[in-house]
Amino acid sequence: MSAYRYITYETFDEGTIARITLNRPRYRNAQNRGLLVELDESFVRAERDDTVRVVILAGEGRTFSSGHDMGTPDRAAERDPESPDHHPTFTVNGGTRRSVEKRMLGEYHYYYQNAVRWRNLRKIVVAQAQGPIFAAGLTLIWACDLIVAADDATFTDPVGVRLGMCGMEYFGHPWEFGPRRAKEMLLLGDSIDAEEARQLGMVNKIYPVAELAERTLEYARRIAARPTMTALMIKESVNQTQDIQGHHNALQSAFSLHQLNHAHWAEIYGGRVAHAEADEGAVDWKRST
Repeated sequence: MSAYRYITYETFDEGTIARITLNRPRYRNAQNRGLLVELDESFVRAERDDTVRVVILAGEGRTFSSGHDMGTPDRAAERDPESPDHHPTFTVNGGTRRSVEKRMLGEYHYYYQNAVRWRNLRKIVVAQAQGPIFAAGLTLIWACDLIVAADDATFTDPVGVRLGMCGMEYFGHPWEFGPRRAKEMLLLGDSIDAEEARQLGMVNKIYPVAELAERTLEYARRIAARPTMTALMIKESVNQTQDIQGHHNALQSAFSLHQLNHAHWAEIYGGRVAHAEADEGAVDWKRST
């Protein structure tokens, strides 16, 4: 397999543990299309490999992921048909359609449905999270079975405050935080720290940031010691219980509301942008505070 550009893939313990690392630290591991496609390919690679028992999802640098790529040079190049770095996925899966349909199909395939696939991966997946994690960064860790956090980790979805949106495409908020804490986060854009996330049941373990990688690997080794059938049936038992409670249908419904939210702003701004701006009360998303 050719080398990845935006991630790294490595194995440990004779191949029983695979670690996939987001590798755009210059941009705080912002999720451009190339990264998301490579991430999906690497998850499939780990799933196909019968030696792999546990997958770790990590992020290089000071933060796990800052969310969607909102404007790096890589993002511009991969969307430009004249660029040598134009990404072929912008001509498939709705990439040649127009307006709401184009945006809806693109977000369905590369922001929402991929996260659903990763949640249902036939291996146990452990997120290794550090630093300030924003918006779609939460999508990646919520798709994992277990979340290990550094003591400096914070979790925020500011898109309600900064973009006038009702959360991300993969709407795990009520399931992770409970309904009232989810509403508060989305309405105010405040962060929660690792300890509060652990108390809410989102985070399993907290380790010092300097020890995070090694302690996560130790944690994964304990899980890898379980029989593969046992691990899979535990995962299925919990996931199916959530789905019977409405998890799957709720995600589908919230994705549709997300597209309605985009369409609202696109109509107001004549298609120039599909999110709120300062004239409608949004806080400039480029501001650090």
